[in-house]
Amino acid sequence: MDTNSFFEWATQAFEVLGVASMVVGFVFAFVLAALTWRRTSDGGRAFRTLRESLGGAILLGLELLVAADIVKTVTSTPSLTDAAVLGMIVLIRTVLSLSIEVEIEGVAPWRRALTTGPQVLARAARQSVRPEPGATD
Repeated sequence: MDTNSFFEWATQAFEVLGVASMVVGFVFAFVLAALTWRRTSDGGRAFRTLRESLGGAILLGLELLVAADIVKTVTSTPSLTDAAVLGMIVLIRTVLSLSIEVEIEGVAPWRRALTTGPQVLARAARQSVRPEPGATD
């Protein structure tokens, strides 16, 4: 296997992982929301769980897709056009990531500790199984 075919394979793997993480995260988010609704009978809490976990899955997918674009651009024949296209893609995906993070957290990322997509998913999963404060089973 030569290096060009390896890097093409790596790029495709990152792209597949990015899309798969969004699809799996979509299903995971709805399962978490359903479990939260079933356990707490609180539609608002279930919706927050859905929103946070789905946002985290999208963030994770965007991070993987940016990695694919970087590998693709770095391994291709260098040109100013490729660099400009990569810059625009990263800029657009960064703006999307920031706006999703602000939507999930309710605060700008620079005003709180750094949180990644997987951390958002893990927090949403922990909160979905945690009993409501003051609730008794």
